[in-house]
Amino acid sequence: MRRRTGTILLSLVLSAVTLGAPAVAESPTGTTGTTTARAQRPALTDLNVTATRVDTERLRRPTDITSASDGTGRMLIAEKPGTVRAYDPTNGTMGQPVLDITNRVENAGNEQGLLGIVPSPEDTGNNTLYAAYTRASDAAVTLSRFSLAADDPAASEEVLLNQPHAEHTNHNGGDLAFGPDGFLYMGIGDGGGAGDPLRSGQDLGTLLGKVLRIDVSRKCGDLPYCVPPDNPYAHTPGARDEIWSYGLRNPWRISFDPEGRSLWIADVGQGSLEEVNRIPQGVRDQNFGWSCMEGTERFAPDRCDPAADYVDPVFTYQTSVEGCAVIGGRVYRGERYSDVADGTYLAADYCSANVWGIRSDDGGHTYQSAKLGKLPIQVTAFGADSSGELYVVNDLPGMLYRLSFSTDS
Repeated sequence: MRRRTGTILLSLVLSAVTLGAPAVAESPTGTTGTTTARAQRPALTDLNVTATRVDTERLRRPTDITSASDGTGRMLIAEKPGTVRAYDPTNGTMGQPVLDITNRVENAGNEQGLLGIVPSPEDTGNNTLYAAYTRASDAAVTLSRFSLAADDPAASEEVLLNQPHAEHTNHNGGDLAFGPDGFLYMGIGDGGGAGDPLRSGQDLGTLLGKVLRIDVSRKCGDLPYCVPPDNPYAHTPGARDEIWSYGLRNPWRISFDPEGRSLWIADVGQGSLEEVNRIPQGVRDQNFGWSCMEGTERFAPDRCDPAADYVDPVFTYQTSVEGCAVIGGRVYRGERYSDVADGTYLAADYCSANVWGIRSDDGGHTYQSAKLGKLPIQVTAFGADSSGELYVVNDLPGMLYRLSFSTDS
């Protein structure tokens, strides 16, 4: 078993992990900005994050938040039972649902429901929204496309993909993100239960425990989407063509860095380690090890392949010591706090409310991490508005908060 190993340089509170060089070199500054400006940022240990509630109306177990792409500046918030609400940051008001599919969403399980939403990156006039949800009829994790401009947005549904998920109610995953290549990426959990009983993580014949990459702008054959020809398993017998990376347990929130263009994946741990993974732009076929590995530790040695190349996470923390479930966030690329927080990725824990910052100053070879404070309890998702400023929503009691940064220096 080969490992792309990481070396812990400091403690859990301030750590760096050394990884193999990415296949495609990335500038330490991303695509904009200067190395000098980044070097003037305060130390990560001096950075603090605080959350300010921005709306008095309670949401129904919000699961995702994203910026609309229709030019209105609104933010769209997914609620677990199957509705999508619109929030206007300019006047601080929450509107009525712009989409209601509660009649087709299975919401009984704690990890079932409307799981993720993302608008089309191109405004075609249809105000297109992609949504992932647990289907009421059979519990399949379902990806659909809706037109919010339709007279009845729910009736405009076009089902693109579904993955059977009937054995267990947990580990649905379901987050969505458009990459800089214009393709849609989707994370799906391993099928649930404890310890990967379906052995999905390392099985390339299933979409469970994977990040997918598909072209939703076209149709190919009988599929309502196309598989990009450079997907790593597009021509591998017995493997699903849609797979981009694998070896994941329950990826809860994936996001792209708008500048560095890398893909960040937070993967909820079994009981020892919560982990955050990063895929540099241009790198494919990453195997993050589940269920041979849990983070940087062996979980089930009998499931390990001596010839496999497992990729270490860029950050881990101990389950039951620092929290219970990692919630993936975003890389900050806004203007308001760019002098102190530019290029910093945030992740939180659902139970402890701890929030961490993770960043690299050398193009992704080493990573520093630090605990930046506390967020409201039970944060479920991060989102960015059209200006790149960050927000979070929490599960119960269901609130929306805007994040701000400050320093000790």
